[in-house]
Amino acid sequence: MGAHGVKAVFFDLDNTLVDTAAAGRRAIEEVISALQSKHHYGEGEARVICDKVQAKLLKECHDPAKMCITDLRISHWEEAIQETIGGEVNRNLAAECYFLWKTTRLQHLTLAEDTRGMLTELRKRVRLLLLTNGDKQTQREKIEACACQPYFDAIVVGGEQKEEKPAPSIFHYCCDLLGVQPAECVMVGDSLDTDIQGGLNAGLKATVWLNKAMTTPVDTSPVPHYIISSVLDLPAVLQKMEHKINANLGTDHMASSNEAH
Repeated sequence: MGAHGVKAVFFDLDNTLVDTAAAGRRAIEEVISALQSKHHYGEGEARVICDKVQAKLLKECHDPAKMCITDLRISHWEEAIQETIGGEVNRNLAAECYFLWKTTRLQHLTLAEDTRGMLTELRKRVRLLLLTNGDKQTQREKIEACACQPYFDAIVVGGEQKEEKPAPSIFHYCCDLLGVQPAECVMVGDSLDTDIQGGLNAGLKATVWLNKAMTTPVDTSPVPHYIISSVLDLPAVLQKMEHKINANLGTDHMASSNEAH
C-alpha cells in the first residue's frame, strides 16, 4: 500500500476472526448432555440452567480487582442450578459445568485456514494488530486456543488496558505500538458499538463492519465506512480504498500542475 494509504489493520477477535458464538453453542450442548447422562437431569431442566447461564454471561460485569473470572463464572452456574432446581448450593456441580463449558468452547475456537491465508497475505503489505475487549485471562486463553499469535505484529487485550473499545485511548495505544497514525489505520469488527464506534471515535482512516447476517442496523447506530458479510472480503475493500487514494492523488497532482501553469 502506498505511503498515503493504509499502513495497519486492526482486527477484532470474537465473531470476527473466530466463531465464538458457534463454539459457545457446542459447549452448551456438551453441558446439557453431561447434566442428563451423568447427573440425571431432564433435558428441559438442563436447557433452562444453560439458558440462565447465557443470560448471566450477557449481563456480566466483571471487576478483576474483586473476583477472578473463574470464580465469577462458576457462581453463574451455581446460581442458575439453584434458581432452576432449588435446594442446597452445589458448588462442585457448578464448577464441573463451568470447566466443561470452558474447555469445549476453547477446543472449538479455530482460526479457519482461509482466514489464516488472508492474514498471511495481508501482512506482506500492512501491519496487523489484534484488538479484543474482555477479561485478560479469558481472552489470552482464546488467543492461545486458536493459535493466532503468529499472524499479528501486536496483540492488545482490553482487560489489560486502562480503557477498552470504544474508548479512543486504546486505539491510540495500538497506533503507538505499531508506529502509525490513526489516519493510516483500518478497524475491522462485528460490533457497531465497540469496533465501529471506537474506530470513529479514534479518527481511524476507515471502519469495516463484519455483518455476517446482513442485518439492518438501527437508525441510531454508528455508520461504518464499509460493510462486509465475510472477513475474507476485506482484501477487496482495502484494494478499493487504495484505488480511491490513488485517484485522489492523481486529481491533486493535476490540480497542482494546472496551478503551476
